[in-house]
Amino acid sequence: MSATAPCAGPSPIRRPLAAAALLATLAGLVFGLLLAGAGPASAHAALTGSDPADGAVVDTAPEEVTLSFSEAIAVGDDSIRVLDPSGKRADTEAEPKDLSEGSTVRYGVALHSGLPDGTYTVAWQAISADSHPISGAFTFSIGAPSDTTVALPSQEAGGGPVGVVYDIARYAAYGGFVLLVGGSAFVLVCWRGGATALPMQRLVVRGWLTLTAATLVMLLLRNPYTGSGKFADAFDLAGLQSVLDTKPGAALVSRLLLLGAAALFIAVLFGTYARREDEREKKDLTFGLAVGGGVVAMGIAATWAMSEHASTGIQANIAMPVDVLHLLAVAAWLGGLASLLVALYRTPDIGSAAVRRFSAVAFGSVVVLAATGIYQSWRQVGSWSALTGTRYGQLLILKVALIAVLLAVAWFSRRWTGRLTDSAVASEDAAEEEPESESESVSADPERAAQLARQRAALTATKKKRIRDADPQRSGLRRSVLAEAAVAVVLLAVTTMLTSTEPGRTEEEAAGGAPSASAPAAGGPVNLKMPFDTGGQNGKGTVRIDIEPGRTGSNDLHVWIDGSDGKPMDVPELKLALTLESKDIGPLPVVPDRLAEGHWSASAVQIPMAGDWKIDVTVRTSDIDQVTIDKNAKIG
Repeated sequence: MSATAPCAGPSPIRRPLAAAALLATLAGLVFGLLLAGAGPASAHAALTGSDPADGAVVDTAPEEVTLSFSEAIAVGDDSIRVLDPSGKRADTEAEPKDLSEGSTVRYGVALHSGLPDGTYTVAWQAISADSHPISGAFTFSIGAPSDTTVALPSQEAGGGPVGVVYDIARYAAYGGFVLLVGGSAFVLVCWRGGATALPMQRLVVRGWLTLTAATLVMLLLRNPYTGSGKFADAFDLAGLQSVLDTKPGAALVSRLLLLGAAALFIAVLFGTYARREDEREKKDLTFGLAVGGGVVAMGIAATWAMSEHASTGIQANIAMPVDVLHLLAVAAWLGGLASLLVALYRTPDIGSAAVRRFSAVAFGSVVVLAATGIYQSWRQVGSWSALTGTRYGQLLILKVALIAVLLAVAWFSRRWTGRLTDSAVASEDAAEEEPESESESVSADPERAAQLARQRAALTATKKKRIRDADPQRSGLRRSVLAEAAVAVVLLAVTTMLTSTEPGRTEEEAAGGAPSASAPAAGGPVNLKMPFDTGGQNGKGTVRIDIEPGRTGSNDLHVWIDGSDGKPMDVPELKLALTLESKDIGPLPVVPDRLAEGHWSASAVQIPMAGDWKIDVTVRTSDIDQVTIDKNAKIG
């Protein structure tokens, strides 16, 4: 048999190393493939409209350029730049003005007066409320389109080599959190004897080191990740200070402080707790460590919840604690799984009771994951079309499929657990009993006694490994747990990609609200007729409105007013406003110029997106007689 003949197969020592190498290789391949297919990190916020619109041709130069977004963003001095056909700045280079009203998020920059005709480029970059950088560019023309020397940026914010390293650090941070929290929980809840096992200590400590290093890398790269994209800017003190003033920067610093508390927890767990022999004292210390460690774990999990998807969008006050529960359940399940794998491969002492306790913990974690995952999916996706038609939805489907595979493999592990006995452990205990006659005969020679002790320890360890590897139940359980861990590596990578991908709900809303320049929305001239009565003398009449071409972008608007006798009628004041209530856009004011008796006109009226627009018309026929009428029209 291979257990007794070294030449017949891989040695027991090489098997865990091969398993670890396999998992590391699989992690690298999977994460590399996901990064290759993902492109630059998408974000929660999205551009929903602009004035002038993308691709629009306006007759006269606008006084300012405004951009609308799906949610709150953070902007800087150069967040919105307008460049003329030669590449020079056409804006005043002042900080963008916050023009937001209610739920509408809008920013604008003023333009220089007297801009010549031609094609202008608007380049923008900001940081969304969930910490991800966003950027883009579009063009509009004054008078008529022209050639331009400005090249649209090919790399979005958060892309390039800095983006790749930042995403790897993000993945490593999740992995370190899983090992730190899940490994500690495994020792306290499932296998208290693991506190004295060196492989378990190494697992938890390496999880702490990985999370700490990844957090430091993310903190240093935060400035170039959201800005220049250059590694050299990682050590720019001014940039680092600006990062510390942001919500993501504060979250990363808070995580580092909490990791200091986690280091103290680890020292007590594998120091004082491991050496404690009195059962009552150990029970009290277990309770204290569980409470303290739970608080620290929740705090670390909250650093993700407070700075990413859960912190923005609908029901953020509910989503953040739900996200904390979700992360803790992931850590308890996947981190416990990694701990069980290490215990089965590297320690001979774990018994069936510990495996069964982990089985119960894993079941509870899956229940929590199901409940929190359903809520998160509804919140971030919102519709079946977003589930199947967006990248976020497709990644979510892949995540659910991987969880199903993981549960199927776990079912086989549970079957092996049911067959597992502690007979191998008893055999190992018997194997430790060695004749003491030789050691007694050389007790007078301390050096010889120490040599024999080392030989006896090595022989005992070899026998333990041989007995452990010969146990078919443990071998079967090790294989199934290894398969679970392999699937968990892929699952963690997909979860990491989800955190940096624009949610399906937002992507659909942005796609419905931002028309493409290459495919302008179809439409036709809009003709409206609205009777009015201001209540005063000669206060009755009819307003006729024509909007051409009646689509998104620049439109010409004409208004005629006829009196009750059907003849053109002049009024002291005429105002219009356009509102798209379904998107919370407007009212957009329009003040037409009088062309002739009873005829007013306004050119370059911008319709930012297609929809059912409400057109309000205010007519004043005297100093005290005025009325506002409205009518809906389909534009675009």
